[in-house]
Amino acid sequence: MCLRGNRKGKMMLMPLLGTVSLLLAVAVAVPSQEKRVHHHGDLSDHPHDDAQGYQFDHEAFLGKEEAKTFDQLTPEESKEKLGKIVDRIDTDGDGHISHGELHQWIKHRQNRYIQEDVDKQWKEFDLNNDGQVSWGEYKNKTYGYFLDEKFGDGDEKSSYKSMVSRDERRFKTADRNADGMATKEEMTAFLHPELYDHMKDVVVKETIEDIDLNGDGLINLEEYIGDMFSLEDGETEPEWVTTEKKQFVDFRDLNKDGALDAAEVATWILPGEIDHADNEARHLIHETDRDKDGRLSLSEILDKMEFLSGSSITDYGNLMTKPHDEF
Repeated sequence: MCLRGNRKGKMMLMPLLGTVSLLLAVAVAVPSQEKRVHHHGDLSDHPHDDAQGYQFDHEAFLGKEEAKTFDQLTPEESKEKLGKIVDRIDTDGDGHISHGELHQWIKHRQNRYIQEDVDKQWKEFDLNNDGQVSWGEYKNKTYGYFLDEKFGDGDEKSSYKSMVSRDERRFKTADRNADGMATKEEMTAFLHPELYDHMKDVVVKETIEDIDLNGDGLINLEEYIGDMFSLEDGETEPEWVTTEKKQFVDFRDLNKDGALDAAEVATWILPGEIDHADNEARHLIHETDRDKDGRLSLSEILDKMEFLSGSSITDYGNLMTKPHDEF
């Protein structure tokens, strides 16, 4: 889920928002609610549509990084790994995974992904190893080369300066005690602002800035659709675009003035908190619980191995298996 909008091409060097990147999907194929809406602790970057495959459930159950490891295992190795995972999830040791145990496991995978992302970037930014990241450290590491007098033309350099201003605003908002230094928690708020209430205004401002082409501080219907789709000559408008136009008029534009203000954008991209880990736990149990007793046994999980650990495990070929200390 990325809040950088049009900047993503220029900022491949520093993908700041990892798990919350909202613009990774091809715009033509993905409606705005999938591209812009922020869910607290997304479980996967993939759509949750079993008809298109099980990658969402695969990553939700295993964690995003561990899912990549499983994609390279043989079926026998996958069974062994799954057995170890089940032992970890089954905290009461009764041989079954309850809804509560599965819920807590999925939340653990969510939080671990975010923490690993922050830890990785923390090492890059805390250049003097003092346990804090200053705005200067972040700016120099991220933009130093691009702001050098020898780099680029005036327009390109101006674009980077605009990015610096946006990041500085976000950094100062995350810096709760205004000391110019970010603690690990404050850096987490900077990198994953959608997770923190005090950062939500920044999320809304950045979204409006990305989409608002005429600079009036509002998002009209043309800008809303233009963020997702541009009609080429001779091209027919896809059905989902027509649906999105109706969504804008009926549900996004709450005061019916033809444009989205900051409050309406907040309602759109930051919906009331939904416990996606809980919903996914219920979904996995529904799909996997063969005897319908409301809990999962190891045999039931192994029967649904493709669903939980990815379809590519049946087509492993000569891929090398990576060791992983987690399991």
